[in-house]
Amino acid sequence: MTENSVDAAPATADLVLICIDVQNDFAPARGPEGSAAPEITAIRSLIDTAREYRVPVVFIRELHHPSKTDLGREVDGVEDLHTVEGTPGADYVPGFGPLPTEYEVRKRRYSAFFGTDLDIILRGYQARTLILTGGLTDVCVHYTAVDAHQHDYHFRVVEDAVYGSSGPAHAAALDAMAYLQRYGVITAGDAVDLLRKGEMPTH
Repeated sequence: MTENSVDAAPATADLVLICIDVQNDFAPARGPEGSAAPEITAIRSLIDTAREYRVPVVFIRELHHPSKTDLGREVDGVEDLHTVEGTPGADYVPGFGPLPTEYEVRKRRYSAFFGTDLDIILRGYQARTLILTGGLTDVCVHYTAVDAHQHDYHFRVVEDAVYGSSGPAHAAALDAMAYLQRYGVITAGDAVDLLRKGEMPTH
């Protein structure tokens, strides 16, 4: 890949789209006749828009070793064992995953910042605003948004491009994230405007 390659990721970008754990173990139920869940369709559309407008896309992928050595307290709650390396559940939902010019960040815990190089990548892009999509709203998306806030990034969680462990948990997590940043929760339409124009939503 050369510096002048059309497909090369931008050297710097104020805005980055982050796709969190769109993996088989976390994916929302399919719709009628096997159609993709609306949240999955929305995320795909945002990824396509980001690529069209040369906004960097970073894919987050939770993985655990088959030995379970790195599992820690992850299954102390209601979650079953998940995203074990080499299992179908750890794979991306079909149609997702990074291009050769995009980053994949692998994590062992809920937050995409904890014990990973995500902050190094974002600072390399000189990013200031992160658009968050994926799942689960009340777990990995929420923890990532909190750490983004504490690392002094603006975050924008796309309410119709994230999915939670339940409807009430999804709504409660969105409320908690909106409490942290005034425009922390936006719609897919707002996100498209950001990706196309780089403008912050004001409603």
